[in-house]
Formats: sequence, C-alpha cells, structure tokens
Amino acid sequence: MAVMTKGTVTKGKAKGIDACADDRGIIRAAAMDQRGSLKREIGRQGGQPTDASLTEFKTAVTKVLTQHATAILMDPEYGLPALRVRRPGSGVLLAYEKTGYDADPQNRTPDLLEHWSVRRLVEAGADAIKILLYYDPFDDEAVNDRKHAFLERIGAECKAADVPFFLEPLAYDKDMDERGFEFAKLKPRAVQTYMEKLSEPRFGVDVLKVEVPVNMAFVGGSKANTTGQVAYDRKAALKHFKDASDAARLPFIYLSAGVTNEVFNESIEWAGEAGAKFAGVLCGRATWQRGIPVYAKEGLSAFEAWLEKEGVANIEALNAILARTASPWWTVYGSREAATG
Repeated sequence: MAVMTKGTVTKGKAKGIDACADDRGIIRAAAMDQRGSLKREIGRQGGQPTDASLTEFKTAVTKVLTQHATAILMDPEYGLPALRVRRPGSGVLLAYEKTGYDADPQNRTPDLLEHWSVRRLVEAGADAIKILLYYDPFDDEAVNDRKHAFLERIGAECKAADVPFFLEPLAYDKDMDERGFEFAKLKPRAVQTYMEKLSEPRFGVDVLKVEVPVNMAFVGGSKANTTGQVAYDRKAALKHFKDASDAARLPFIYLSAGVTNEVFNESIEWAGEAGAKFAGVLCGRATWQRGIPVYAKEGLSAFEAWLEKEGVANIEALNAILARTASPWWTVYGSREAATG
C-alpha cells in the first residue's frame, strides 16, 4: 500500500474513528443495523416479526457483544434504545440509508432515511456515519454518475459536521447471482476497482467497509469450498487480497456479508497471510445469526444466554485473529500524527 505523507483526516473525524477503534487503532466493531431482513427471519423461525421484537433483539446483542467489541453499528429506526445498554466507551456508527433499494431495483439506487440527516444522527449519538451502496464499477456511466453525486452530498454533510464517513460498497452485476460461480470470477476486479475509485477525495469517504475480494466458497483449498468448483486457486486468491488492499488509498475494514463465522474467520486469516493492510472488521451476522432461532423459539433470556456463550466465543475467536493480522487505521497515512496533518 502506498503510504500517504499528507494528512487528510480532520481532528473531529479522527476522534470519531478512534472512538470506533481500540487503543492500537484496530476497529473491531459489531454490526446490528439489519432491519427488514432480520424482522422477516425472526418471523420465519417462529417468533413475532414486530418492531418491538427487532428492538429487543438489537438490545440483547448490543448489551452482550459491546463488552467484546470496540463499537456497534446501529440503525436509528429501531436501534436507538439499544445504545443505552452498550459498554461505556464503545463507539457508535449509525446507518443513514434506507434498508433495501425499492425505489429503483434495476439499478439498486440508494435512498436516505427521510427523517434523518448527518446532523441529527450525530445528535442521536453517532461517532461515525455509515452508508451502504450497491455499486457495479462497470455499470452504465449515467447510473454510476448518480451514485457518485449521492456520495458527494453525504461526504459534504459529514465534512460539515466533522464526523467520519464509513462507506460500504457492495459489488453486484444486474445479470448475475452475486453468490454464484460466474460472479465469483468477476468479484476480485470489481472490489479492487471500487476500492480505488471510491477512495477519491471528492467523495469525502474516511473509511471503506469492503467485502473480501474473493468468494471463499470458490477458492481452491479453502475450508469454505464444499462444492469443488474453483474460480481461483490459493495463490491467486491471496494475490487478489493484496491487490485490492494496494488499490485503497483510505483505511479499510472487512464486512462479513452474511457468511458463517467459520468462513469469515478463514477470510480474515487469508487477508493477513496475503499482507492486506486492513484496519479491522465490522462483523454482523457471522457473530449472532445462529442465535435467531433461539430468540424466536425460546425467547429473550435464552437468547441472552446463547449470546453470552456462543456469541462471545465467536467474537473472541475473531478478535484473536485480528490481533495477529490487522493494522492500525492510520497505516495508510504512515502514522497517527501524519493522518491528521
């Protein structure tokens, strides 16, 4: 990764990133901003698919997991009550986008929460602002130009409030299944390209929250590969991790993207082996998704007990890997002092 010499992070933004990181500058955050998909899954497993259930679930996760995480990513629609039970000193990232992309499914155009602004999210306790953006770097120029303008507006809002902007781009192709074999072959180039493009200063992004650049289910020799289909061998996969890392000109962290705890941990091990200079993780479903049926069928106290045992074990296993593999968020700038000029 090319080391930048000129600091580009204001004092306020650096303070916000630090609030989400540990003393070493590693971000070990838990994601709990799932909304509609989580509500539906609670119902599917036999629970009550209600707003109250969603808030109760989020509160239990926050109470238990922030004891072992540096920050929690939450939505302001159902999750604000949960923030009251987080570990004192743990950081808060708040989501600013509407869940899904109903307005324009074809182009997966993002939309913002109607009753919120960056200023209001900060007033609600946000140390950082998070936006999810479906992004195909090879899409029609007009489609991506609209998405770029969207990012520029949010970047300007975050700059005005002096709060860090965490951007979560998700690669897709409108003609392919993102979990499929054909897309797996395209994914490394898509992730590398968006990491480079969205690092441009005009977007005002401070931290990229990115996918691992390969689909571990199609990596030869990975534990996640159960089908025998191989899109890339081990050597190629490790090179993809390194190439994507080298393309980023901003600090970046990995998201778990709904894979299992075991698959995500393996991904992070490989990132470390490849020499990727990532600054940590924002890990959601990999940590707590197996607790959904416990909550739905057995209730809150059973779910809290599951979190204390299984959820904590999941997050501590990941933390142990991060201790060996992750780099401080300011690594891309050379030092903490250089980051803020």
